[in-house]
Amino acid sequence: MSMDQAPLIILTGPTAAGKTELSVRLAQAIGGEIISADSMQVYRHMDIGSAKITPAEMCGVPHHLIDVLEPDEEFNVVTFQTLAKEAMAGIYDRGHIPIVAGGTGFYIQALLYDIDFTEQESDAGLRRDLYRLADEQGPEALHELLWEMDPDAAAAIHVNNVKRTVRAIEFCRQTGGRISAHNEAQRARTSPYRFLYYVLTDDRTKLYARIDARVDQMMEQGLLQEVQRLAEMGCTRSMVSMQGLGYKELLAYLEGECSLEEAVRIIKRDTRHYAKRQLTWFNRERDVRWLNLPDFGYDRERILLHIIKEAEENGLIEGKRP
Repeated sequence: MSMDQAPLIILTGPTAAGKTELSVRLAQAIGGEIISADSMQVYRHMDIGSAKITPAEMCGVPHHLIDVLEPDEEFNVVTFQTLAKEAMAGIYDRGHIPIVAGGTGFYIQALLYDIDFTEQESDAGLRRDLYRLADEQGPEALHELLWEMDPDAAAAIHVNNVKRTVRAIEFCRQTGGRISAHNEAQRARTSPYRFLYYVLTDDRTKLYARIDARVDQMMEQGLLQEVQRLAEMGCTRSMVSMQGLGYKELLAYLEGECSLEEAVRIIKRDTRHYAKRQLTWFNRERDVRWLNLPDFGYDRERILLHIIKEAEENGLIEGKRP
């Protein structure tokens, strides 16, 4: 199958919107397999805090990029792109349709438009100096440096995202160019796939209420104990895996930096902020089709039939032509 005819369905949206159940039902209906576009579910031993789908919830539908790395391994957009393409090749060989489900918009964009993340040769000394600057003077000092070099990149990267800030500064220093311009050129690429890109969302108030309730449920399910086990395994906040929501806050509690009540409050607050940033990201994306739950009367069967109908009309389901 040539890439320009390869079908692909994306089902994304903010955290707690209900993507997981809908993606499984869609896969069952059209003969699909699911590729997780989640930066945390890729890790073993991190089940509760990542809201990882259980084997029972999979209902026999094959899932990819779940439980494939240990917490001390680094997972980034390049790794995701590589693993997702490998999974897609197998899915196409089996005559199935890949359904990319998850809320990490940057990963989805990288896969959908086959963005080139060819990295410059690493300068260990430069990288070490930049991380030292963040440690000694705070992430704000590092971020200020990026503002001077690439204001557009600085505006797009959160001040506390030291890793992305370092990468942007490295790019400027090593190439003489701006990573924002590079990324903009990559975003202008057309997709090699015939795709449908859905964003499932809800009224903001209801979404936030579900987020708060889900955090409470995670605590009841044993999230604190999960984080304790990870700490006993040697996991620290310096690891990419432990930067996930719920993990770094509870590590702070375990290390005596705050009360448990305060840690839970911060998890809820930051998860709501994350959902808001996700919606902002998807609003900027091209070719997005919004699935607003209120528009469908919260009837997920109607949403499923709507997706299937559009998949038929656009030739993604075998036997149909766009």
